Amino acid sequence: MTPINLWIRTGSVASLIMIASCAASPPRSAPPPRLDLPVEATTPCRLDRLPERPTLADLETSYMARGADLVACDAARRLAVETLGAERALQERWRAERGEGGRSR
Repeated sequence: MTPINLWIRTGSVASLIMIASCAASPPRSAPPPRLDLPVEATTPCRLDRLPERPTLADLETSYMARGADLVACDAARRLAVETLGAERALQERWRAERGEGGRSR
């Protein structure tokens, strides 16, 4: 066997091994899934304020308005927490499908 023929065979085998190893590995460029937070979850909470010289009617109105504002603020907070939990679950499933173990920080 001539040395040139040996190099051709060795090069062909090496090329096939490199192609096979690249085909078996998943692409690393794809980012993990992300969810966008709803606008309600990123908007700062606003609470009703009393006028400078409040009357009893102003106090009662403000009391009810602040209660409604607190309920809306708590709902936005829960929405943000649920969205974050759903995003983390998607990312864990994505990592499991790609065969990546562990959690990223």
